[in-house]
Amino acid sequence: MAEGSPMDRYPADAERRMKAFFRTLSEKDPRRYAAVEADKLGHGGTEYISALFGIDPKTIRQGLADLDQPGDPAAGRVRKKGAGAASSSTPTPGATGCSSMSSGSPPPAAPRPGSGGPT
Repeated sequence: MAEGSPMDRYPADAERRMKAFFRTLSEKDPRRYAAVEADKLGHGGTEYISALFGIDPKTIRQGLADLDQPGDPAAGRVRKKGAGAASSSTPTPGATGCSSMSSGSPPPAAPRPGSGGPT
């Protein structure tokens, strides 16, 4: 590759490793990594890297903007695996466990024994 000329593409082994690494990154890191790779390539880098990683070119541009900010814009905000809402094994007091109650209407009354309801 001549100095200053755009690169056609990385070798297949390098692309495979880059994609494998890209998939291991969390939260904001994939777009920043893609931005660094696109920036290294210069002209045409954003299109090549967006196609390689299967992401929108706007994601790479946002990653470049992130990298231009002082400090780490994602510091303290990266979620850990399993850091979503906790699942509850004990029901909330007053909860019925029925998700169909979102209409705000009270549930239908159960038939009283001996009232002629289904048996």
